[in-house]
Amino acid sequence: MQRSDFENCEIYADLRAIPPVIIRVDGRGFKKLLYRHGFEKPFDHRFASAMADAAESFAHQSGLHPVIAYTFSDEINILFTDQVLPFTGRIEKLVSVISSYIASVMTRSLDISPIAFDGRAILLHPHQITEYLIWRQSEAWRNCINSYGYYTLRSTGLSGRDAASKMLGMRSCDIHEMLFQNGINLDKVPAWHRRGVMVHRDEYVKCGYDPTRGIEVTANRRKIVQNWNLPIFASEEGAELIQRLVDV
Repeated sequence: MQRSDFENCEIYADLRAIPPVIIRVDGRGFKKLLYRHGFEKPFDHRFASAMADAAESFAHQSGLHPVIAYTFSDEINILFTDQVLPFTGRIEKLVSVISSYIASVMTRSLDISPIAFDGRAILLHPHQITEYLIWRQSEAWRNCINSYGYYTLRSTGLSGRDAASKMLGMRSCDIHEMLFQNGINLDKVPAWHRRGVMVHRDEYVKCGYDPTRGIEVTANRRKIVQNWNLPIFASEEGAELIQRLVDV
């Protein structure tokens, strides 16, 4: 076969996205990995920090200019809204480059054996951005309830299989009650356990001095920040936050 024939076999190479698009990356086999390396359960601040730092590094150093990144557990949701997407919107490039970038940063940050992320592209209408983030944050809350429930049952002496089996038959309110009886109030656990972490650009005022005019001056600047105390996205405050960040 000629080279051109092989190029014709790349049947997904020209599959492109139009903005807005979210690239979601998820860790592969992280449950076993975190257990093997002794991370705390149900939540480990060092691991969560590494995820948030990876999202911040991507926003700051990749040159791809995402608008926001929302992370919880072992997933990061990265939003692009610019009319001209990186790689002219080629989905193969977006998914593979972003997944590999996050994997390399996480491996280096945690100083553990090489880890992998898979990735997928979610094409949205602009009006669906808030709805999508509400959905992912509700998944963060579900993960919080189930993680605390599972590891609380494990702490009572149940095996992993028995704890998982018991969790399958429990409603959310039953898990809450079980946790409360074991001294855990989910309303009091850190906000990032329940709601995740947002990485975004924020404006600030920088003070300086103009030697030509001999006066103090101020200028608006932007920096990348991590928000570990997010509101509920489904609330008015949460919707306003998302709208402000997406419109910037």
